[in-house]
Amino acid sequence: MSARRAIFVAPFDELVEPRVLAELAAAAEARGWDGFFLWDHVAFAPPVVAVADPWVSLAAIACATATVRLGPLVTPLSRRRVQKLARETVTLDRLSGGRLTLGVGLGSERNGELEPFGEVVDARERAVLLDRGLEQLDALWSGGFEPPPLQRPRIPVWVASRWPRRRPLQRAARWDGLFPIELPGPDALAELAAEVHALRGAEHAPFDLVAELPTGGDAGAWERAGASWLLTAFDCQPRLDAVREAIEAGPGEAP
Repeated sequence: MSARRAIFVAPFDELVEPRVLAELAAAAEARGWDGFFLWDHVAFAPPVVAVADPWVSLAAIACATATVRLGPLVTPLSRRRVQKLARETVTLDRLSGGRLTLGVGLGSERNGELEPFGEVVDARERAVLLDRGLEQLDALWSGGFEPPPLQRPRIPVWVASRWPRRRPLQRAARWDGLFPIELPGPDALAELAAEVHALRGAEHAPFDLVAELPTGGDAGAWERAGASWLLTAFDCQPRLDAVREAIEAGPGEAP
Protein backbone atom coordinates (compact mmCIF):
# COMPACT_ATOMS: atom_id res chain seq x y z
CA MET A 1 0.00 0.00 0.00
CA SER A 2 1.27 3.48 -0.83
CA ALA A 3 2.53 5.61 2.01
CA ARG A 4 0.48 8.62 2.95
CA ARG A 5 2.12 11.95 2.19
CA ALA A 6 2.37 15.06 4.33
CA ILE A 7 3.90 18.53 4.44
CA PHE A 8 6.19 19.09 7.45
CA VAL A 9 7.29 22.64 8.24
CA ALA A 10 8.76 24.76 10.99
CA PRO A 11 6.42 27.66 11.93
CA PHE A 12 9.37 30.04 11.84
CA ASP A 13 10.24 33.32 10.12
CA GLU A 14 8.39 33.38 6.76
CA LEU A 15 5.87 30.83 8.10
CA VAL A 16 5.40 32.41 11.52
CA GLU A 17 1.84 33.67 10.90
CA PRO A 18 -0.93 31.18 11.83
CA ARG A 19 -3.16 32.45 9.00
CA VAL A 20 -0.43 31.68 6.48
CA LEU A 21 -0.02 28.16 7.88
CA ALA A 22 -3.78 27.62 7.74
CA GLU A 23 -3.88 28.77 4.12
CA LEU A 24 -1.01 26.41 3.23
CA ALA A 25 -2.73 23.49 4.96
CA ALA A 26 -5.99 24.19 3.11
CA ALA A 27 -4.10 24.31 -0.18
CA ALA A 28 -2.36 21.02 0.66
CA GLU A 29 -5.70 19.38 1.40
CA ALA A 30 -7.11 20.62 -1.91
CA ARG A 31 -4.11 19.13 -3.76
CA GLY A 32 -4.57 15.71 -2.18
CA TRP A 33 -2.02 15.73 0.62
CA ASP A 34 -2.83 13.52 3.62
CA GLY A 35 -1.25 15.50 6.44
CA PHE A 36 0.21 18.80 7.59
CA PHE A 37 2.61 18.74 10.55
CA LEU A 38 4.52 21.43 12.46
CA TRP A 39 7.75 21.56 14.41
CA ASP A 40 7.21 22.27 18.13
CA HIS A 41 9.69 24.72 19.68
CA VAL A 42 9.53 27.70 22.01
CA ALA A 43 12.89 29.04 20.83
CA PHE A 44 15.44 28.15 18.18
CA ALA A 45 19.07 28.81 17.44
CA PRO A 46 20.17 31.49 14.95
CA PRO A 47 19.65 32.24 12.13
CA VAL A 48 15.98 31.67 13.10
CA VAL A 49 14.47 34.84 14.54
CA ALA A 50 10.68 34.46 14.80
CA VAL A 51 8.91 31.39 16.24
CA ALA A 52 5.15 30.71 16.34
CA ASP A 53 3.33 28.59 18.89
CA PRO A 54 2.48 25.33 17.10
CA TRP A 55 -0.65 24.61 19.14
CA VAL A 56 -2.41 27.86 18.31
CA SER A 57 -1.28 27.40 14.70
CA LEU A 58 -2.65 23.84 14.63
CA ALA A 59 -6.00 25.11 15.89
CA ALA A 60 -6.08 27.52 12.94
CA ILE A 61 -5.19 24.66 10.60
CA ALA A 62 -7.91 22.46 12.08
CA CYS A 63 -10.51 25.15 11.36
CA ALA A 64 -9.25 25.67 7.79
CA THR A 65 -9.25 21.98 6.80
CA ALA A 66 -11.52 18.92 6.93
CA THR A 67 -9.48 15.83 6.07
CA VAL A 68 -5.72 16.27 6.54
CA ARG A 69 -4.12 14.71 9.61
CA LEU A 70 -2.29 17.28 11.72
CA GLY A 71 -0.09 17.52 14.75
CA PRO A 72 3.19 18.57 16.34
CA LEU A 73 6.41 16.74 15.44
CA VAL A 74 7.57 16.58 18.10
CA THR A 75 6.57 17.76 21.56
CA PRO A 76 9.16 17.22 24.35
CA LEU A 77 7.03 16.11 27.29
CA SER A 78 9.77 16.98 29.78
CA ARG A 79 8.94 20.68 29.33
CA ARG A 80 5.18 20.25 29.41
CA ARG A 81 2.69 20.05 32.28
CA VAL A 82 0.88 16.85 31.39
CA GLN A 83 -2.54 18.01 32.58
CA LYS A 84 -2.29 21.09 30.35
CA LEU A 85 -1.16 18.99 27.38
CA ALA A 86 -4.08 16.62 27.99
CA ARG A 87 -6.56 19.49 27.76
CA GLU A 88 -4.88 20.88 24.65
CA THR A 89 -4.72 17.56 22.81
CA VAL A 90 -8.31 16.60 23.56
CA THR A 91 -9.59 20.04 22.58
CA LEU A 92 -7.61 19.98 19.33
CA ASP A 93 -8.69 16.43 18.57
CA ARG A 94 -12.33 17.40 18.97
CA LEU A 95 -11.88 20.66 17.07
CA SER A 96 -10.34 18.78 14.14
CA GLY A 97 -12.95 16.03 14.12
CA GLY A 98 -10.48 13.38 15.29
CA ARG A 99 -7.50 14.21 13.08
CA LEU A 100 -4.75 14.84 15.65
CA THR A 101 -1.54 12.83 15.88
CA LEU A 102 0.75 13.62 18.81
CA GLY A 103 4.47 13.38 18.11
CA VAL A 104 6.64 13.13 21.23
CA GLY A 105 10.33 12.94 22.02
CA LEU A 106 13.09 13.98 24.38
CA GLY A 107 13.67 17.30 22.70
CA SER A 108 17.15 18.68 22.18
CA GLU A 109 19.39 21.02 24.12
CA ARG A 110 21.01 22.14 20.84
CA ASN A 111 18.60 25.00 20.12
CA GLY A 112 18.57 26.90 23.37
CA GLU A 113 15.07 26.05 24.55
CA LEU A 114 15.82 23.96 27.64
CA GLU A 115 18.48 25.36 29.97
CA PRO A 116 17.68 29.08 29.43
CA PHE A 117 14.12 28.42 30.59
CA GLY A 118 15.01 26.21 33.54
CA GLU A 119 14.00 22.97 31.81
CA VAL A 120 15.61 19.58 32.44
CA VAL A 121 18.75 19.16 30.35
CA ASP A 122 19.97 15.68 31.32
CA ALA A 123 18.81 13.24 28.62
CA ARG A 124 18.22 10.34 31.00
CA GLU A 125 16.03 12.44 33.26
CA ARG A 126 14.11 13.71 30.23
CA ALA A 127 13.56 10.10 29.14
CA VAL A 128 12.07 9.25 32.54
CA LEU A 129 9.80 12.29 32.35
CA LEU A 130 8.74 11.33 28.81
CA ASP A 131 7.71 7.81 29.81
CA ARG A 132 5.95 9.00 32.94
CA GLY A 133 4.22 11.77 31.03
CA LEU A 134 2.92 9.41 28.35
CA GLU A 135 1.38 7.11 30.94
CA GLN A 136 -0.25 10.06 32.73
CA LEU A 137 -1.50 11.48 29.45
CA ASP A 138 -3.06 8.17 28.44
CA ALA A 139 -4.79 7.93 31.82
CA LEU A 140 -6.25 11.42 31.44
CA TRP A 141 -7.44 10.61 27.90
CA SER A 142 -9.00 7.37 29.15
CA GLY A 143 -11.36 8.90 31.69
CA GLY A 144 -9.27 11.04 33.99
CA PHE A 145 -10.60 14.12 32.24
CA GLU A 146 -13.87 14.90 30.49
CA PRO A 147 -14.55 15.18 27.64
CA PRO A 148 -12.48 12.38 26.11
CA PRO A 149 -10.77 12.57 22.71
CA LEU A 150 -12.87 11.66 19.69
CA GLN A 151 -10.32 9.07 18.57
CA ARG A 152 -10.41 5.62 20.07
CA PRO A 153 -8.69 3.85 21.71
CA ARG A 154 -6.63 7.07 21.98
CA ILE A 155 -5.05 9.90 20.04
CA PRO A 156 -2.22 8.25 18.05
CA VAL A 157 1.23 8.81 19.53
CA TRP A 158 4.33 8.80 17.33
CA VAL A 159 7.65 8.52 19.19
CA ALA A 160 10.73 10.20 17.76
CA SER A 161 14.19 8.67 17.66
CA ARG A 162 17.53 9.82 16.28
CA TRP A 163 19.50 7.45 14.06
CA PRO A 164 21.29 5.22 15.00
CA ARG A 165 20.03 5.14 18.60
CA ARG A 166 17.96 2.10 19.50
CA ARG A 167 16.66 2.79 23.01
CA PRO A 168 13.67 4.86 21.78
CA LEU A 169 12.45 1.85 19.78
CA GLN A 170 11.33 0.16 22.98
CA ARG A 171 9.27 3.22 23.84
CA ALA A 172 7.80 3.53 20.35
CA ALA A 173 6.78 -0.14 20.31
CA ARG A 174 4.39 0.56 23.20
CA TRP A 175 2.62 3.32 21.31
CA ASP A 176 1.42 3.96 17.75
CA GLY A 177 4.31 4.94 15.55
CA LEU A 178 8.01 5.63 15.13
CA PHE A 179 9.44 8.84 13.65
CA PRO A 180 13.19 8.34 13.19
CA ILE A 181 15.19 11.39 12.13
CA GLU A 182 18.55 11.74 10.39
CA LEU A 183 18.15 8.44 8.58
CA PRO A 184 20.91 7.81 6.03
CA GLY A 185 18.51 6.03 3.66
CA PRO A 186 15.69 3.48 3.20
CA ASP A 187 17.85 0.56 4.35
CA ALA A 188 18.15 2.17 7.78
CA LEU A 189 14.37 2.49 7.98
CA ALA A 190 13.95 -1.16 7.03
CA GLU A 191 16.38 -2.11 9.81
CA LEU A 192 14.41 -0.13 12.37
CA ALA A 193 11.12 -1.49 11.05
CA ALA A 194 12.26 -5.07 11.62
CA GLU A 195 13.42 -4.29 15.13
CA VAL A 196 10.31 -2.42 16.24
CA HIS A 197 8.00 -5.09 14.81
CA ALA A 198 9.97 -7.74 16.71
CA LEU A 199 9.50 -5.73 19.89
CA ARG A 200 5.76 -5.48 19.26
CA GLY A 201 5.46 -9.22 18.71
CA ALA A 202 1.88 -10.35 18.18
CA GLU A 203 0.46 -6.85 18.63
CA HIS A 204 -1.94 -6.26 15.74
CA ALA A 205 -2.90 -2.64 16.38
CA PRO A 206 -1.99 -0.23 13.58
CA PHE A 207 1.56 1.09 13.76
CA ASP A 208 3.10 3.86 11.63
CA LEU A 209 6.64 4.20 10.37
CA VAL A 210 7.24 7.84 9.49
CA ALA A 211 10.14 9.12 7.40
CA GLU A 212 11.21 12.40 5.89
CA LEU A 213 11.56 12.05 2.12
CA PRO A 214 14.77 13.73 0.94
CA THR A 215 14.67 16.02 -2.06
CA GLY A 216 14.94 13.78 -5.10
CA GLY A 217 14.33 10.70 -2.96
CA ASP A 218 12.64 7.58 -4.32
CA ALA A 219 9.31 7.29 -2.53
CA GLY A 220 8.97 3.68 -3.66
CA ALA A 221 12.21 2.68 -1.96
CA TRP A 222 11.03 4.18 1.33
CA GLU A 223 7.65 2.48 0.99
CA ARG A 224 9.34 -0.88 0.39
CA ALA A 225 11.39 -0.24 3.53
CA GLY A 226 8.13 0.00 5.50
CA ALA A 227 7.22 3.70 5.56
CA SER A 228 3.50 4.30 6.06
CA TRP A 229 3.97 8.10 6.07
CA LEU A 230 6.42 10.12 4.01
CA LEU A 231 6.96 13.75 4.97
CA THR A 232 8.05 16.43 2.54
CA ALA A 233 10.20 18.45 4.91
CA PHE A 234 11.97 21.80 4.80
CA ASP A 235 14.84 23.29 6.78
CA CYS A 236 14.57 25.51 9.84
CA GLN A 237 13.90 28.59 7.69
CA PRO A 238 11.27 27.38 5.22
CA ARG A 239 10.65 29.71 2.30
CA LEU A 240 7.01 30.42 1.67
CA ASP A 241 7.39 30.16 -2.11
CA ALA A 242 9.17 26.81 -1.84
CA VAL A 243 6.47 25.36 0.40
CA ARG A 244 3.74 26.60 -1.93
CA GLU A 245 5.57 25.09 -4.91
CA ALA A 246 5.85 21.70 -3.21
CA ILE A 247 2.19 21.75 -2.22
CA GLU A 248 1.06 22.69 -5.71
CA ALA A 249 3.20 19.93 -7.24
CA GLY A 250 1.06 17.46 -5.30
CA PRO A 251 2.03 14.42 -3.24
CA GLY A 252 2.78 12.38 -6.36
CA GLU A 253 5.47 14.80 -7.53
CA ALA A 254 6.99 16.36 -4.41
CA PRO A 255 9.53 16.82 -2.98
